[in-house]
This record gives sequence, C-alpha cells and structure tokens, in this order.
Amino acid sequence: MGIKEECGVFGILNPCGEDAAASVYYGLSALQHRGQESCGIAVSDTNGPKGNMNVHTGMGLVQEVFKEDSLDKLKGNMGVGHVRYSTTGAATLNNAQPLVLNYIKGTLALAHNGNLVNTGELREELAQTGAIFRTTTDSEIIAYEIARARVHTRTVEEAIQLTASKLKGAYGLVIASPRKLIGVRDPLGIKPLCIGKREGSYIIASESCALTAVGAQFIRDIKPGEIVTISHEGIASSLHLHQTKEAHCIFEYIYFARLDSSLDGVSVYESRLKAGAALARAYPVRADLVTGVPDSGITAAQGYAKESGLPFGLAFYKNSYVGRTFIKPTQKERESSVRLKLSVLKEAVKNKDIVLIDDSIVRGTTIANLIRLLKQAGAGKVHVRISSPPFLYPCYFGTDVPSDQQLLAVSHSAEDIRRLIGADSLGYMRVEDLDSTVGGLPLCKACFDKKYPVPVPGFHSSPDR
Repeated sequence: MGIKEECGVFGILNPCGEDAAASVYYGLSALQHRGQESCGIAVSDTNGPKGNMNVHTGMGLVQEVFKEDSLDKLKGNMGVGHVRYSTTGAATLNNAQPLVLNYIKGTLALAHNGNLVNTGELREELAQTGAIFRTTTDSEIIAYEIARARVHTRTVEEAIQLTASKLKGAYGLVIASPRKLIGVRDPLGIKPLCIGKREGSYIIASESCALTAVGAQFIRDIKPGEIVTISHEGIASSLHLHQTKEAHCIFEYIYFARLDSSLDGVSVYESRLKAGAALARAYPVRADLVTGVPDSGITAAQGYAKESGLPFGLAFYKNSYVGRTFIKPTQKERESSVRLKLSVLKEAVKNKDIVLIDDSIVRGTTIANLIRLLKQAGAGKVHVRISSPPFLYPCYFGTDVPSDQQLLAVSHSAEDIRRLIGADSLGYMRVEDLDSTVGGLPLCKACFDKKYPVPVPGFHSSPDR
C-alpha cells in the first residue's frame, strides 16, 4: 500500500453549442490515475436560463459510473468533471465532485484538486454565520466562500479573488458559473493546471494528457496565482492572487502525473529518466540487469540503465485486469493481490544480479514481496534504488502521505530498511538531486525535508524561505 493519487479536474466550454458531457468523460478517463474512488460530471447550457445545471456522480471508476444513457441525459455545452481520491473528507458519495450550489446568482459547479491547511478555521467561520454543510471536504468550503462573496461583487472573478485571499494551501480549481468556465491555480503552483483548445472550444485540465485524449491542442500551463476565464467572448486572464514564490509538488514528477504529460514546461517522461540517471551516479553497482516495478519504476529504470551502461529489461509481467489492491480488507489479501497483479519472468532474472527501481518506499511491504519473488525465481543479488528520498514528514497539500507513525523511514535507518525488505543494497534519491530532474523548477519537497512552503497549523516548522 503506497502513496495515493490526488484528484483530477477537467472543464470545457463549447461556444458552438455542442454537448460537453462526452468530452468531459474522455478527459476524466485520461485523468483516472489521479483518483479512483469517485467521479462526477456537471453540465449546463450557457445560452439557457441560469440555474440549469445537471450533475451525475458516483463511486468507482469513470467507466463504471458513466454509461451511455447517463451521459445522454447530461445536456449542455459547458461541463466540469472530477475524479477523486480522498485526502480531506471520507470516501463517500456525498463527497463526490463536482459540487453544485444553487444560489441567488444562479448555479456554481466546482471541482477541486488539492488540500487547504486552514480548513477548520474557515469551516468554523462559515458555521457561525449559518452555513449547513453537506460534505466533509474543504472543497465545499471554497464553493460556499465564492457563492457568498459573489452576492456582493460585480463578477464571479472578483468573488474568486476575495475567496482566494482567505485560502491557505494547494488548489487547482475548475469552476462553472452560469455563463463562464474558470480555472484557478494556487499562488504557489503546488497543483498543476493547464489550458487547451479544440477548434472553438477551450479546455482546462489537471494534466496535458487529458487535452490529448479529447483531441485538443495544448496552449500553456495556467500560471501560479492566475485566474483564467473562458466565455463566449473568448479567453481572459488575470494574475490577482498574491504570489511571493513558487513551490511545485515534486511528487507530480516522481509518480502522480501520467508519463505523457508535461507540467510547467517539464516533460514527466524526461524528469523520470533524469531521476534514474541521478540514482545511477549516486549509487553505482555491478549487476546483470536493471528493471523497474511496473509501472511507476520503469522509466527511472531506463534512465539508470542508460547512465550506468547496464542492460535494461523487464522482470515482471503486470496483469492489468486485477482490481485495485488498496481496496482489499486485510493485509493478507493485499499481499495475494500483489502476487496476482505482478508475476516474475523467471527466464529474465534467473542467475542474474538485479537493480530494482521503484518510486518510493512507504511501509515496505510491496517491495519486500517483490524482492522475495525475484529471489524465489532464481535471481542473485537484488539492489534496490528508489527515485524519491525517504518519506519523513506528512503532506498537508493533497498528497496522501500516511502519518509519521506509518512511514517506515521515520523510525528506521536506510540500513534497517534494507534488512527488513531483504535487499542486498539500498539507495534513495538524494534531496539535493531532485532539482536537477525538473530543470531547476521551484519545488515543494516538504515530505522529505520538512520545509513547508506555507505555515501549517499545529506543525512547528517555519516555511521555506
């Protein structure tokens, strides 16, 4: 059981009047890796009466929740979609997004990727003024704040700007108001968000791979602190959110983002190749084969092999038809699912010393099982290389890093972990090497170095200056 994906957001406005639901469906399918617990689509007609939002949400994968008949009922030329993995709020249907509010100015639909660190404070403030909450998410707080501010502002953009001034933490938002589609990115740029175009339609999505899935051309990344508005008049931008620095989530590049995406000008594929090369320089070893744990370690393994001059090859067969291991109720059943999902290619590893690459070690159970399977198949030494540093601190910005007590590296040295997982050697990515994998992009690495980009309530650590 490892690090969980975040959430994915997608929005489209078709000025020509074409129904948006099918495009949102395909966009969310491309973002499925970011969340598999629940999903939803909300659509409206920008030419119709205000308040005509139709929404359908459900628990499970996009293809499980949406069938042809449910999509046919979602009529409207503007759509917002969401795939969710819970970080704040339980995994229940009530917490599925997009959230839809009907209020005096019409309808507001909101999809949110990220996590706020001042949720409690904002929730209490809203509750004191009579707010009744339907969900346990911080996303609902954002929607309420925008709706309340909108009553006293000339435009929805002004309401969003006022709301954003209260928010502390990470957010990538796609918002549908009665006549506009709006994208908002947190001032630090922790969460990714980009813009695409397909003929006359504009799209906002968490990753560029979702644009490709609907045949759209990537235009650019939304800048940290930027509010982008799409309407029948075209596209407009404002940079009104206070910004002093940037802190892009490093784990987007290590694990979360899809391999064919580009985030903030950095190819995810290239960043993982560079991570593997950095590991090879830091931890060289004599071996017969370099391989990766499917799918997260494959590209870094290719980078390690190229830099080291060692041959790269596949050591595991991945069964793509096995269900998600994290839903299994007992540890024993989880381990059985790992064996069902991955089997060793005995002919590829027999009598060979192996370099095994993976993206992280959280509790160590999965990598220990894989090492044991390799050695049972006849492999000699197994040298483990991890393309992230040891997890030492929790994430408060939307990445589900477990609590300190569940992080193996908090209470064990690298040598202890090596012995526990049965590896012949172990090397973690060095924190100082992370910047080189993304071309010097300013990063949030707080789960590795404790330098949170904003103060976290209850956590005694100064933000990274």
